[in-house]
Amino acid sequence: MEKIVRPESMERITTPELAKNFIEEQIAEIKKQVGNKKVLLALSGGVDSSVVAALLIKAISKQLVCVHVNHGLLRKGEPEQVVKVFRDEMDANLIYVDATDRFLDKLAGVADPETKRKIIGKEFIEVFNDEANKLEGIDFLAQGTIYPDILESDGVKAHHNVGGLPEGMKFKLVEPLKLLYKDEVRVVGEALGLPHDMVYRQPFPGPGLGVRCLGAITRDRLEALREADAILREEFDINGLAEKVWQYFIAVPDFKSVGVKDGKRYEGWAAIIRAVNTTDAMSATIEEIPYELIHKITYRITHEVEGINRVMVDVTPKPVGTIEFE
Repeated sequence: MEKIVRPESMERITTPELAKNFIEEQIAEIKKQVGNKKVLLALSGGVDSSVVAALLIKAISKQLVCVHVNHGLLRKGEPEQVVKVFRDEMDANLIYVDATDRFLDKLAGVADPETKRKIIGKEFIEVFNDEANKLEGIDFLAQGTIYPDILESDGVKAHHNVGGLPEGMKFKLVEPLKLLYKDEVRVVGEALGLPHDMVYRQPFPGPGLGVRCLGAITRDRLEALREADAILREEFDINGLAEKVWQYFIAVPDFKSVGVKDGKRYEGWAAIIRAVNTTDAMSATIEEIPYELIHKITYRITHEVEGINRVMVDVTPKPVGTIEFE
């Protein structure tokens, strides 16, 4: 297998000018590699896949086929933003698949976090395969592999392939970001004209809200989680914390407690706030959120989100806790 090493002479991309040079080089490379053939990309809406999509659209336009699978576990507004940015604004050749029911039906009654992750991963590949099978004349598969992915896999690039593709579908890989670090990918993304909030989106697990809706996922609790998480993100944006905190999110456990609403007792779920900072994701410290802001977030979530009657803050660093709450 081919080993990929970033040349020592390669300048770190920190400015729009350097990003523009990189984009022009990659457009020439992509055109040379792909010719007049078609390229398939699983477009999640995350930073890396979005930047690859924008770069390929600039290079080969409609020869790129993007498949966006909405598994029903994305954050509020994310599938809509992918369609708006890529189909409406960039005129991409985008296939949008709403597979919410397919995923949630498979996850019904499954409480174990590892089992949930496996079901979501396997189902994603199957949905992607179903779409790939409908297409003809695809020779290349584009991926958002970046340099840290390669370093983590001991320099071998095949690790990042979409697994389980159908027999007989022999794709050649297009990986234009494979020598870039995450901060460089963001500079390139902005130079390509992607929205700032998409380029600076925080890390989000592949199984999405599936690992933050603790225990067996129910549709009503998943919706409550999505709404509460949107309020947390909105308040972090308003208060200038969005780009100071590495990762922040809500988790909702699968138990209820008694609360009071309109003078009556009722049962509701708890929303757990988690906000952490890290440099390498191997360890993480807790971001101290001002109490005034916690009070505001609590008020909004308990008054605006159906089914949630308590808000808690997780102050556990890693170790001993993991970054995700599952």
